[in-house]
Amino acid sequence: MNNGMKGILIAVAVIVLLLGIVVMWGIGQYNNVITMDERVKSQWAQVENQLKRRYDLIPNLVETVKGYARHERGTFESIAQARTKYFQADTVQGKIQAAQQVEGLLSRLLLLKEAYPQLKANESFLKLQDSLEGTENRIAVERKRYNDTVRELNTYRRTVFGRFFASLAGVNEALYYEVPQEQRETPKVKFN
Repeated sequence: MNNGMKGILIAVAVIVLLLGIVVMWGIGQYNNVITMDERVKSQWAQVENQLKRRYDLIPNLVETVKGYARHERGTFESIAQARTKYFQADTVQGKIQAAQQVEGLLSRLLLLKEAYPQLKANESFLKLQDSLEGTENRIAVERKRYNDTVRELNTYRRTVFGRFFASLAGVNEALYYEVPQEQRETPKVKFN
C-alpha cells in the first residue's frame, strides 16, 4: 500500500468514527428528551393520585358539614360540580383548572367551621379535616415535584439541540401546575 492510500483510509476511518460519535450523541439526546417527557407524565400521575385521594375525602367532609350548615347548599353544589369537572377533564390543563377550582371551594367549606362552633367540635369533622390537610400537603409536595420535572423538560426544549430533538420525538412544552391568582392574595380577616 502506498502512502496516499494509507492517508485516504485514515481519513475515511476518522470520518466514520466522527459520524458514529455524532449518531450516538443524537440517539442519547433523543432518549434524554423521551426520558424527561416520561418523568413529567409520571410526576403528573403522582399529582393525580393525591388529587384522587382529596376527591375521595370530599363527599364525607361535605356530608358532615351539611348536617350543621344546611343553608350552604350553593357551596356544596359548587364543590360537587367542580369535582365532576375534574373527572371529566381529559387534558392536564383541564384537570389543573378543575383542581384549582376545588381548592378555592374547599377553603370556603373549611371556613364554615368558624360560623358553626358545634361543627368545630365534631370529631368526624376534625378527623376529616386532618386527613384533608394531610392530603393537601401531599398535593403540594407532588405539585412541586411535577413543576420541577416540567421546568427540566421545558428548559431542555429551549436549548438549540433540545428544541430539535423534542420536535423530532414529538414532545411538546409541558404545563406548570400553578396556584390560581385568587389564591395568591392574602386572605382578609374581618371582624364585624
